Amino acid sequence: MARSPKLDSYDFAILRALQDNGRMTKVALAEAVNLSPSPCWERLKKLEKSGLITGYRAMVDIRRIAPVTEVLVEITLSGHKAEDFRRFEAEVQARTEVQACWALGGGVDYLLRLVVSDVDAYQRFMDDLLDGSAGIERYFGYIVTKTVKNTADPIPEH
Repeated sequence: MARSPKLDSYDFAILRALQDNGRMTKVALAEAVNLSPSPCWERLKKLEKSGLITGYRAMVDIRRIAPVTEVLVEITLSGHKAEDFRRFEAEVQARTEVQACWALGGGVDYLLRLVVSDVDAYQRFMDDLLDGSAGIERYFGYIVTKTVKNTADPIPEH
């Protein structure tokens, strides 16, 4: 992983402000972090170029568009060689149903966050994954009944 640039309190303030409102104008961002627009813009470009800011996007409430089911799935692989992990991760990368995937330490290898149309679609997804070359030994699925909190990763205080 590339080393992060040295950040100061203005950089942290810019990151926090954009995380709260990624649509801020340059002038509003500069005012929010107590900088003039040009230095603020230069800092923002540096943060983007360094890879600390990976993109801008809207948070969409998909449930208002179509009914969906969110499922968290614990995955344990049958093999634990580097090749087994690479194969599983490649399979997950190719699946649009997988919205997030975390490799874990401990008794479970991965945690997946799936968004599918319904429980039947979830089961078809898992059956297909099990029939393929993903190398799954066992899995446990948990249907999300309500989102209580969903925020971005917190920017540390500086």
